[in-house]
Amino acid sequence: MNPEFIKVIAFAAEKHKTQRRKDADSSPYINHPIALANVLANEGGILAHDVLCAAVLHDTIEDTQTTAEELRGLFGDKITSIVLEVTDDKSIKDKAVRKQLQVEHAPHVSHEAKLVKLADKICNLRDILASPPANWDSERKLEYFKWAERVVAGVRGTNSGLEKIFDALLVEGNKRFS
Repeated sequence: MNPEFIKVIAFAAEKHKTQRRKDADSSPYINHPIALANVLANEGGILAHDVLCAAVLHDTIEDTQTTAEELRGLFGDKITSIVLEVTDDKSIKDKAVRKQLQVEHAPHVSHEAKLVKLADKICNLRDILASPPANWDSERKLEYFKWAERVVAGVRGTNSGLEKIFDALLVEGNKRFS
């Protein structure tokens, strides 16, 4: 076991300690980034240290007070670079614009960032199917699935196994929420 990976998990847990998911159980937020690393390693066969670390840290800049400089100082340029590639610009207040930018930027990020993006969408679809945000109706869930499909279209060719998992979730969601 790599001690830095444990340091990454501890850092993310501290940064996300007060955050909860939007599901009915208000699950601890840290479950989400850990799920990404699990999907990458155990379903996608991705064992690259930088990718797994970036997966655990992927929402720290976007959703906490973490800065890129802080990540860079603790975890280096490569991990920070991957995290930055998958981080939405929260200075853009219009959520629809941010979501469209994800679609537009996905094809242009690094291979490592595409893996994190793909795992993120897999985990989010699974969460919506198993324990969706409490206030989302079927139309809102279907809207998310369609948007996720557009994002993942830009990362196709990254990992066929993960893409098959995503595609199966997409079929299930389209059936359930249409």
